[in-house]
Amino acid sequence: MNSEIRTLEPKEVWNKFADLNAVPRASKKEEQVIAFMLAFGKQLGLETINDETGNVIIRKPATTGFENRKAVVLQSHLDMVHQKNSETIFDFATQGIEMFIDGDWVKANGTTLGADNGMGVAAIMAILESKTIQHPAIEALFTIDEETGMTGAMGLKGGVLQGQILLNLDTEEDDEIDIGCAGGIDITAARSYTEETIPENSIAYKITVKGLNGGHSGMDIHRGLGNANKIMNRLLFNGFEEFGLRISKVDGGSLRNAIPRESEAIVVIDRVHHDAFAFEFNQLTSIIKKEFKTIEPSLFITAEVTDLPETVMNLGVQEGITKALYAAHNGVYRMSPDMEDLVETSNNIARVKIGEGKVKIMCLTRSSVESGKIDLSNALQSVFELAGCEVNFSGSYPGWKPNVNSPILKVLIEKYSQLFNEEPQVVACHAGLECGILGQNYPEMDMISFGPTIKGAHSPDERVSISSVQKFWKFTLEILKDIPQK
Repeated sequence: MNSEIRTLEPKEVWNKFADLNAVPRASKKEEQVIAFMLAFGKQLGLETINDETGNVIIRKPATTGFENRKAVVLQSHLDMVHQKNSETIFDFATQGIEMFIDGDWVKANGTTLGADNGMGVAAIMAILESKTIQHPAIEALFTIDEETGMTGAMGLKGGVLQGQILLNLDTEEDDEIDIGCAGGIDITAARSYTEETIPENSIAYKITVKGLNGGHSGMDIHRGLGNANKIMNRLLFNGFEEFGLRISKVDGGSLRNAIPRESEAIVVIDRVHHDAFAFEFNQLTSIIKKEFKTIEPSLFITAEVTDLPETVMNLGVQEGITKALYAAHNGVYRMSPDMEDLVETSNNIARVKIGEGKVKIMCLTRSSVESGKIDLSNALQSVFELAGCEVNFSGSYPGWKPNVNSPILKVLIEKYSQLFNEEPQVVACHAGLECGILGQNYPEMDMISFGPTIKGAHSPDERVSISSVQKFWKFTLEILKDIPQK
């Protein structure tokens, strides 16, 4: 399948993308892709640096006639989100991504594609390798761990980069030029509980929620997609209220930056309620499916009789946790009053793990306004602490404040209009771009973000438009020709 990808235009970009996608590159497990990128730079005979954090920097001198232009930092991140459908047999640690063409889209076979941010990485690699592309002096900055903490960007020290302009190639709509983004913070609620023996005359069920779209917890949060953890908790709460349902295990969601698609729970009820529970469960399932039928047509919910577990949660803790999860905010918290259609603040209840005497709930809160991030974080902390949890904040990173007077923004708007006979959309996004973090140590650097059209990032539905990659490549090369003088 991947051989078909190498025939697409522009071949220099798609071949580099195929090379990259053969290398495992999970966040925080980037050893192989770092080695791959270091070997690539050294093979080209270019100055290649691996900083103490793990970022890779490759420097290429200006082509003839462009020596007096401002130096440009081309930046993308090496890691990708590893997600797969439950029925897909795939080992991200050892296998390369299996890609195929579907009309104007390149997709992966049951897994994430890695176009986020692999297309940006591939474009930069193609520029570094080319002997014909005109450009000023280039510093290619390949950061690590963007998806689960942005520790690569955070660890890049001031004074390492010499460029005056940074082009971040990590935006996912080809008609948009991004000048701002949200900051974020990881929230983890945890507690222990006493396990109890199963009540006599119990019957056990395995409850499954799956078939949801999932998606990017920033870029897709406004779409009203189903959250498997919230749906599961609704089912558990109702079962407890109506039939005294007891929880043995819950396992829902995965990564903080992915809207959870699947959840599974093992529960017990008194056998006397078997028929009534089945009827009530089916009624509630029908209601939930009706609520989501437009946007989540493949939602699948079942309750199947299973083997009895050995223990269940302490009753008081169960009641507190299910009520806390019901009350905890998920989704859009506030829209921006200053920028039309921009989500200002949101939360994703990304991971719920209950079992063996431990509860762990993981959220990612985002906001383009620092006070909004703090406000929602405090609200979540309060609701989980009321349920007896210890709440920790970690991985906080700043947003990127828009600069409508950016000189490079003016260059991009003019170039886009000339090339495509329309005005680009100048936006800020509700995702976490690295520009805000990099700007802390490089406050004078003029930054902008753009990229090809990518849909379904952070889910197995991820896909990238072939025609959009062609447009993105043309736009990038023309920008490099038009970088201002020093």
